[in-house]
Amino acid sequence: MLKKCLKITSVLTASLLMLACQTPSQSVHYVPQKVTGLKTPESVLQAKDGRIFVSEINGFGKDGDGQISVIDSQGKLAVFATGLDDPKGLAMIGSNFYVADKTNIIKVSADGKTSVFVPAASFPTLPLFLNDITADPQGNLYVSDSGDLFNTGKGGAIYKISPEGKVTLLISALQDARIKAPNGLLIDDAGEVLLCVDFTSGVLYQLNIKSGAVADIASGFGGGDGLVRHTNGTMYLSDWKNGKVFSLSLTGVVQEIKSGYQAAADIALSQDQAYLMVPDMKAGELDFIAIGTVAK
Repeated sequence: MLKKCLKITSVLTASLLMLACQTPSQSVHYVPQKVTGLKTPESVLQAKDGRIFVSEINGFGKDGDGQISVIDSQGKLAVFATGLDDPKGLAMIGSNFYVADKTNIIKVSADGKTSVFVPAASFPTLPLFLNDITADPQGNLYVSDSGDLFNTGKGGAIYKISPEGKVTLLISALQDARIKAPNGLLIDDAGEVLLCVDFTSGVLYQLNIKSGAVADIASGFGGGDGLVRHTNGTMYLSDWKNGKVFSLSLTGVVQEIKSGYQAAADIALSQDQAYLMVPDMKAGELDFIAIGTVAK
């Protein structure tokens, strides 16, 4: 049985503790080795059966050459789904994947077949750079639009997508100047508190979905990209621009745990939470950082 969260006033500790009260995933033990030869890998996740899925952009801006690859328990790499444009964030609901693919949300079924779940035209404002995507237990998706980050640096927004595919704007740069180029997302089980790390500012902030209030949590994450949480409450964040990975404790201590990547992209935890999986986009590699297992 999970322990109840304590009532606390610190924005950081309250946010992380709320997320730490979520139910951990089923454990799948995996002893990984670095995977090389990937085609601009951006996002990664491990399914409950132990398979690891990686989104590969391939030629950036070149439509149709993107794909999702799968790595089995023996480390064998194979193509799982093809015909994507610039696939980035991955989320899984049941046996289906949802992919932030340029300006569309793509659904990928268990057999690797793809279909458009939410077309660009269904967004309140035409998206510019759909980036990360995450899901809550109710089947809602949350997706970040990093906007025109390589040119004007404007147009950032965060959306909620219902199980039926209805899109709702949660917040945009027009409502709050801190919403510059939202990237990595993390939602609590109730779908009430969303954490986001910004690619332009390197700030981790919290969005209260009901009130719309935004609060800064921590900063200094450079080109903030991936954002995940261990069930012990520790968060991990990647810095794409500077090739680094950080940890953030419940008490607010930020620690650099690894550097030297060419472009540390959208990180994820292995199912047993013993490893942090790090796609190095420019190197074409998937690295694994041992971080220990969850205390029983």
